[in-house]
Amino acid sequence: MGFLTSKVSDIPEPEILTRMRETLTHRGPDDAGEYLRHLDDQGPFVYFGHRRLSIIDLEGGHQPLCNEDGTVWVIFNGEIYNFQGLKRELENLGHRFKTRSDTEVIAHAYEEYGESCFRHFNGMFAIGIWDEMKRQLVLARDRLGKKPLYYASVNGTFLFASELKAIMAHPNFQRKISPLSLMRYLFHEFIPCPHTIFQDAKKLLPASYLIWTKKGIEVEEYWSPFVSEYGGRNLPEAEVENRILELLRQSVKRRLISDVPLGIFLSGGIDSSAIAAFAQKEVPGKIKTFSIGFEDPSFDESEYASSVSHFLGTEHFEQTMTPEDLLNIVPSLPDILDEPMADASILPTYLLSRFTRQYVKVALGGDGGDELFAGYPTYLAHKFARQYETFLGNLHPAIQFLGNLLPVSDDNISFDFKVKKFLSGIGYPDGIRNSVWLGSFPFWEIEKVVSPQLNDHFNRTQLVEEISRHEESFPLKDLTTLVQYLDLKLYLQESILVKVDRASMACSLEVRAPFLDHELVEFVMGLPSGLKLKGFTSKYILKKAMRKFLPHAVVERKKKGFGVPIAKWVKGPLKDLFADLLSPQRIKKEGFLNADYVATLLQDHLLNKRDNRKQLWTLLIWELWLERYRPSL
Repeated sequence: MGFLTSKVSDIPEPEILTRMRETLTHRGPDDAGEYLRHLDDQGPFVYFGHRRLSIIDLEGGHQPLCNEDGTVWVIFNGEIYNFQGLKRELENLGHRFKTRSDTEVIAHAYEEYGESCFRHFNGMFAIGIWDEMKRQLVLARDRLGKKPLYYASVNGTFLFASELKAIMAHPNFQRKISPLSLMRYLFHEFIPCPHTIFQDAKKLLPASYLIWTKKGIEVEEYWSPFVSEYGGRNLPEAEVENRILELLRQSVKRRLISDVPLGIFLSGGIDSSAIAAFAQKEVPGKIKTFSIGFEDPSFDESEYASSVSHFLGTEHFEQTMTPEDLLNIVPSLPDILDEPMADASILPTYLLSRFTRQYVKVALGGDGGDELFAGYPTYLAHKFARQYETFLGNLHPAIQFLGNLLPVSDDNISFDFKVKKFLSGIGYPDGIRNSVWLGSFPFWEIEKVVSPQLNDHFNRTQLVEEISRHEESFPLKDLTTLVQYLDLKLYLQESILVKVDRASMACSLEVRAPFLDHELVEFVMGLPSGLKLKGFTSKYILKKAMRKFLPHAVVERKKKGFGVPIAKWVKGPLKDLFADLLSPQRIKKEGFLNADYVATLLQDHLLNKRDNRKQLWTLLIWELWLERYRPSL
């Protein structure tokens, strides 16, 4: 985290800065450091506070770290996977190094290339740089948003941190809710960049850098997945396969660099199995793989993971979890999350991270495979929706009426749930339909669930402005690839990666994502969508390529993912918690939501009139977060 001010009266007591830094101890329990620049006529007071999870150069990688003459100071969370090659290049240009760490490479790369240095990095990172010669602060975030970076201006001071917790620890930061961001959360189940739940804090956009000077703040984007003239759009299919395999192999190899024990998250699906297959080929001996199972067979994938481990010859670790293991985490979710995010799979992700951390400090996962290769069932559903609107659009009101008559089931992704979700997206453009399907509250219901006081802030155009912004920057005319791009920029970056980062870092575990290597992303996003979704076959080209390395049953296995029985929990073990946190008295006192409508949502679900699992979970997370952080309107 960092703090800057040009006013002597705003310089806080050292205890405040230390307290802000220590809120991030879970992200870095191994070491602590700080850099202090005193206020003078030449520049501002600057404080960098760092908590380190030691992965590379355990002895010499202490942060903050500077160049030879102390004119460039760096604070950094993440990994630069190509740091060794960059170090050789910089040494040939005359730079001299005193450590083996990737942090020092950042300092010298900035010296050499300025803000262009971020284009040279292959990695996941949130970086802060103080440039003494230019009297400027530079913040940067990796291309896909793997590592978080928040910032805020408070009465002329500037704060930044890897989590909002550190910013909230500053006594002058006002925890004032942004009404529109609350509505964004209700719509998406997350709050998209650059917004946060607070009016006075922002997230730095992925693939961007920020420059702070006394004149103000500028933010610049430095990358797009479409920079390489659309990848292999005109290549023969066999050559595309080979290129994907080589890029994935290189990506996995880069992410195996570590001075501490390392393993693989293995679910038994094609994405994590592909990572494990390439990792096993790259290491001597057996790579460690990790999975968790559940007592309920409808949610358990452990047999698939064990099968893949046996086939590849990995050293496999597995733990069976009970429903109580998941339920026990629910009250502590606000401590893991620093702003509301309603993806319930954070619960098993946290359990997997906690289990894995008992054996290793770094894990590779399969995140990004579904977005790159069109693995979600929604991609095929969009094709059906377009046909439905063409041929059955006039009958939609009647069909929707009949769909709502389907009996409610509490099963995970039940038939009635899928039918009703599909019908709810009809009539919207692809981008908005995608968010309606993935999110909790559609437009009409947001106006009902928020309090009358907040309803005045409802603005549908602003609510979906991030969708519009990404659609405007999309250079192709391929609708399936458009939805993939939106998933990459919204669902992946703002939900999946946030979930994995917070769950893993709460356990002091670093998780790396080989599918999100920017070279692989650029190539695959440029491919025709027909190579990813071919007919009814999702991930077509990835499956075809991986048949050489994985069993047929793994390659053809349908996507499952971490399921969480929310619908049953509302009526069972969490019934009292829902009743307490969503009670009319509490809701009215807080002033954010419409107490009568919230009560109706809960009662309809309990009486089996309507499946409100997604809405109720989204509201529960909001109320848990509200109770923990006590914001104001």
